Amino acid sequence: MNNSHISHTKAIRAQLLAAMRGGEYASRERLPRESVLCVKLGISRTQLRDILASLEREGFITRRHGVGTIINRHVLDVHTRMDIEVEFLDMIRQNGFTPAVASIRSWEEPADAKTAAQLQLPEGTPMLRVSRLCTADGRPAIYCEDVIEKALIRERYTEEDLEPPIFHFLQQSCGIYPYLDLTDLRAVPADEKLAVVLQVPVGTPLLYMEEVDFDIDGKPVFCSAEYFADGIFRHTVLRKKL
Repeated sequence: MNNSHISHTKAIRAQLLAAMRGGEYASRERLPRESVLCVKLGISRTQLRDILASLEREGFITRRHGVGTIINRHVLDVHTRMDIEVEFLDMIRQNGFTPAVASIRSWEEPADAKTAAQLQLPEGTPMLRVSRLCTADGRPAIYCEDVIEKALIRERYTEEDLEPPIFHFLQQSCGIYPYLDLTDLRAVPADEKLAVVLQVPVGTPLLYMEEVDFDIDGKPVFCSAEYFADGIFRHTVLRKKL
């Protein structure tokens, strides 16, 4: 499956989600039959079934033989899903705030022991670190530091290239397409640096997410440290009963 096909599938999936949330299917309990959806969306039956399978895995719909495709509004109405990757600005927007990127900074440094272990690299490997502060209605909301092996960057870049979400930079400048991530979550107190960045008192509890992304072959390609200010997000996790 090439990248253009993947991008098209993602766009159709987003279109269908939007139609269920506030569009054509916002007041319906079920989606139309597959044959009808294929014509409306202009895609093949195989592509539609792949999209529906992904939506079902994430709980947005339930497909039942003899009943049809049920729209799960209690899941669609959740603002922030921790089990689904959502770009920071979209996350802030979904929670009812106006998002903005307040600052971006990048610098090069050798991999410390922790980063080397996360990315399975020798300690001291040249790395690019990118920090980003996102705000919600002007209030500091998310601070993150992304780390990429410098040797993976295929072309010259500027600070402007780092302004979009980091996954855009990974794809366009590094040829990296993360497939999945493993993320450790815990509460941490704000140290002096984070207190200044997020404009909170030292010791304020923050939600900390330590993420390592892997490509489809299982190789770690990227890691990130993310800090979320309290009082802005309500994080929800969907867990299916097997």
